Amino acid sequence: MPSDTTGFWTPVALSRDLPAGTAMPARTASGSIALWRSASGRISASADRCPHRGMRLSHGFVRGEALSCIYHGWSYDQAGHCLRIPAHPGLAPPETIRVATYDVEETGSVIWVAMGTPASKPPRLDGLVPLRSLTAFANIAAIEAAAGAKASPDGIVEIDASAGTISLLLSPQDGQTLIHVLLKGVLGPAGAIGASRAAESLRRRAEGLQKKEIAR
Repeated sequence: MPSDTTGFWTPVALSRDLPAGTAMPARTASGSIALWRSASGRISASADRCPHRGMRLSHGFVRGEALSCIYHGWSYDQAGHCLRIPAHPGLAPPETIRVATYDVEETGSVIWVAMGTPASKPPRLDGLVPLRSLTAFANIAAIEAAAGAKASPDGIVEIDASAGTISLLLSPQDGQTLIHVLLKGVLGPAGAIGASRAAESLRRRAEGLQKKEIAR
């Protein structure tokens, strides 16, 4: 799967994990970012650090169409410009106070972020329904070995389970891998549980292979 440091898209979260009016941390190969959805439903991604005192913005709160730092309440819009400094209510924040922002897209119920300048839109993933996300303490190579299959150019590895074929959308994270479990159609409760267990089993196998590789 391409590295997001070159401007390719990275799947950082599932849409349902980020309701309107909330913020959350997300990881890319380049480090942590703040992911947030405004009250109107618009998604933004920014550097996870307030310019004021360095507090993580992913710990902040969303009011309306702005993200505010939990420490001193400095607020930022979706373009990263500082809108308000509570300690100085009469001050119009200078243009130089801003946080870096990144391209973000929501497609196929998956949220994608590009750390550089992408040349195209992220994959559509038509026909795939997100089930859950989980983190494996293993790299992409270990997951491919555990699955007995190579990832597609879109970063998807397919495995067979009792519920049918499961697609695992992989996102590398500094030696770890975020796995988004995607299903081909909506399954009943039993099928969803089976798919989740199959993904967890693959994670354990991949982590075991990673440990053996490190021990060599």
